Amino acid sequence: MHKAHRYEPDLNPTYQALASHYGVAVVPARPRRPRDKSRAELGVQLVERWILAALRNRQFFSLPELNAAIAELLERLNARAFKKLPGSRRELFESLDRPALQPLPAEPYVYAEWKKARVHIDYHVEVDGHYYSVPYQLVKKQIEVRLTAQTVECFHRGARVASHRRCALKGRHTTVTEHMPAAHRHYAEWTPQRLINWAEKTGPATATVIATILERRAHPQQGFRSALGIMRLGKNHGAGRLEAACQRALHIGALSYKSLESILRQGLDRKPLPEDAEQDTTTPIAHAHIRGAGYYH
Repeated sequence: MHKAHRYEPDLNPTYQALASHYGVAVVPARPRRPRDKSRAELGVQLVERWILAALRNRQFFSLPELNAAIAELLERLNARAFKKLPGSRRELFESLDRPALQPLPAEPYVYAEWKKARVHIDYHVEVDGHYYSVPYQLVKKQIEVRLTAQTVECFHRGARVASHRRCALKGRHTTVTEHMPAAHRHYAEWTPQRLINWAEKTGPATATVIATILERRAHPQQGFRSALGIMRLGKNHGAGRLEAACQRALHIGALSYKSLESILRQGLDRKPLPEDAEQDTTTPIAHAHIRGAGYYH
């Protein structure tokens, strides 16, 4: 049981799905009443005595060999006559159980686990270190996640709201465009080359700053937010001031949105660069790990 209750116990979702797939009913035992399932426990005990105990000293070298030995002992156990009842387990099965059996489902049962998850502010849920998107309207809401070996399904109030192919890459994101708010869809349309092309319209120093910010991240997309913030600075303060601010940022080696914002806020972009800044600050920084703007063409 998933949650014990005297009158309405909740079944484990995985167990309930198995029962539904095969069309059987599950009747939980009462809380703290082990005798309710004594017959099942006795069946387990019988198998342990007549099969497991009989094989405990034998050594097997393959699974088929072990299965063959179990099958032989199982047949003997089922054919063994009852002590207090007429017949055997095999005879009761043929007369009672077999006539009531139905064909197996056309599709095999797919094992799945369920977990609860809260939707992050970025409308993704975390599953085994990977992040999967759900509709942004569910931000901060709790949902249920159904996990199989191949898929990740998200449910809210019993309705499926998202389905993804399961991914084993930790720290990565699987995002469906339709799950994004309109502003984020616009954001997703940006590419490194598009950002650099925009920056080149402002000036060579701005292009160098943007390219360097993208290069310093393990994945260029991680620098998109900073680059878009710098675009906003250009709209607020003008292209000329932003280009001057980028020249100063290149000179002092402070290539970030916060540094540029500080330079513009304090009006440092209007001041001349120190006399030792005779080198061309628009030249890209030379570094073994920086590919340069041309890499994105």
